[in-house]
Amino acid sequence: MSSDITAVKAAVDAAFRDEWGRVVATLIRTTGDWDLAEECAQDAFALALQRWPRDGIPDRPGAWLTTAARNRAVDVLRRKAVGAAKLREVAAMSYEPSPPAVESDESGVPDDRLRLMFTCCHPALSLEARVALTLRTLAGLNTAEIARAFLASEPTMAKRLVRAKKKIQNAGIPYRVPPAHLLPERTPGVLGVLYLLFNEGYSATAGADLVRQNLCAEAIRLARVLATLMPDEAEAGGLLALMLLHDARRTARLDDRGDLVTLEDQDRGKWNAAEIAEGAVLLSDALRRGQPGPYQVQAAIAACHATAATAADTDWAQIAGLYEQLARFLPTPVVELNHAVAVGMAEGPAAGLPLVAALEASGKLAGYHLLPATRADFLRRLGRLPEAAVAYREALELASTDAERRFLRRRLAEAAGQA
Repeated sequence: MSSDITAVKAAVDAAFRDEWGRVVATLIRTTGDWDLAEECAQDAFALALQRWPRDGIPDRPGAWLTTAARNRAVDVLRRKAVGAAKLREVAAMSYEPSPPAVESDESGVPDDRLRLMFTCCHPALSLEARVALTLRTLAGLNTAEIARAFLASEPTMAKRLVRAKKKIQNAGIPYRVPPAHLLPERTPGVLGVLYLLFNEGYSATAGADLVRQNLCAEAIRLARVLATLMPDEAEAGGLLALMLLHDARRTARLDDRGDLVTLEDQDRGKWNAAEIAEGAVLLSDALRRGQPGPYQVQAAIAACHATAATAADTDWAQIAGLYEQLARFLPTPVVELNHAVAVGMAEGPAAGLPLVAALEASGKLAGYHLLPATRADFLRRLGRLPEAAVAYREALELASTDAERRFLRRRLAEAAGQA
């Protein structure tokens, strides 16, 4: 029975979100070859787009995709003439449905994909490599998206991913779930994966959609599982609070035409009050544990925005102070830029502009569109419109999503028209 191509595409997209990590992990565990696993998984999804319109969408897409990927792996291994034992092992693979809510294993991790993330975040790898590899292998983000998350070039990130895979293979690192007593050493990597997964969903790297809701929802779902699994881990609660406080504002970030709405112009009546309330409670609980960390500080910043009745009520001085605290945990140029924005809002654009100029002189954020965009906003607020127009043009050349480009074009037109 044939299926409508639109329905098929939707089914394949849904299967990618739900099954990609599971299919890849199955092949990695059996073949020990990360590149082969990804290649065969990609081939399986491509085959689904060819076959499902003709044969119909299967009742169990994950089983179909796992079987297709397995068959592809068998073909590749047969051509490579690897050992017969390995070939029999791959050929014997069968699809295992998602486990029940709680499964008895050494880890105690009750979610399949979260277990896979813990497995991938091996301490023998650098934290950046763990996060990048997990985002690529299990979350299905492409190299360009991961490179954007790390503010690195795509070729650089591709090389890092290759090195991480080779290190796993050369060192003989087992691809298995660690026992419960080893989970804490892998928790920072898992937190990093979930954080960047949410960020990619909340502010997409490129394309027509600024917000990719499915990634946000998946990151929040997994963060809930992790917070429940590790109730004494303050940063797990802080990360979930951070996600909820940001996600609460999601629907107000774009207008009916899909254009970007700045925080100060958003209709706060559209914000999700339930998520804000839950996020505030989670943050309070996390802070009471006396184990400060970067996710809790970022959640506190988000709470300052989310709980302000109006834009004018925002406590920018407190936010600037929180960014100073955050810089102790995360001494990154992006944090420096956000601190500059907060100072500019608390003390005026003339106070923020030198901080932006220092960042530009350092070259740390070269190619990052929000740096010239911030300078342009400060210049616009100061009435220096010709200079603002130049900065908006620079930001426009660097922006990668349609919504951001439309917003910058509007700002550029306003600045150029009044100059």
